[in-house]
This record gives sequence, structure tokens and C-alpha cells, in this order.
Amino acid sequence: MCLTFAEAALQPPEMKSPRLLIVDDHEIFRRGLRALLEPSSEWHICGEAVDGLDAIEQCKSLNPDIVVLDVSMPRLNGLEAARVIKKEKPDSRIVIITQHDSPQIRSAALEAGAQAFVTKSAVGSELVTALRKLIQDHGGNSQ
Repeated sequence: MCLTFAEAALQPPEMKSPRLLIVDDHEIFRRGLRALLEPSSEWHICGEAVDGLDAIEQCKSLNPDIVVLDVSMPRLNGLEAARVIKKEKPDSRIVIITQHDSPQIRSAALEAGAQAFVTKSAVGSELVTALRKLIQDHGGNSQ
């Protein structure tokens, strides 16, 4: 179940769980991320987006706490989308996922406002850990 921001705000604090937005242009990868993340009660997935422009629009309407954002996408790449999302929604936490593991991309991701960086080859073992760390570092529940 995905609550609107207003509905989520009405829940008691102990019931709130961070809302995740999954952003990747490959449907099969989005489905895989959903299958990996959805079983956990530590968060809930409030939506998906297919590119950077869609991610920005989804952030405006869904107000996710955490955005799991691919780098290489059409129309607007994940790094540019991260910059816009952080400007418009400064409390959003961003996890960059990419198939390219290079110091330059890691650095660019941090400069764009990402709090975590996970390579697609390690997403199965590292994404859940990165999300848990973001939640813990941010005081647990959503805002």
C-alpha cells in the first residue's frame, strides 16, 4: 500500500516508514529492485519513475523520503535529476545506482547530493544495507 503524503502524516510516528521511489529506465531492473525491496517492513515503495524528468515529477507528487536513482537514463540522467530533486526537496535522501564503478562517478554522485552509491553488480548485497544506514542516520522514520 502506498499512502499519500497527507495520509502518511496522519499516521502515528511509530507507524511511519520511509517512502521509496525507484528510478530506472529499464523495466526489468525496476521490477527486480521492487522484488528485492518490497518484502521489507522497514520501508514501502511509493512509486517508480522511468527517467530523470519523470523522477522529478514523481518526487513532487509522491514526496518520497528516499530516491533510488539510476545514473544512465534518457531525457535527464540521474546526476542531473539528483541535483534538481535536492534543490526542490532538500530533505530527500538519494541513493545512486549505476553499472559504472569509477571514482569520477562516485564523486559526481556525491556532488549531486547523493548520500549513498551502489553499483548494479552489487545491488543485491549492498542496497538494503545502504538504505538501512540512511534510515538509521536520519533518525529512523520519515519526516
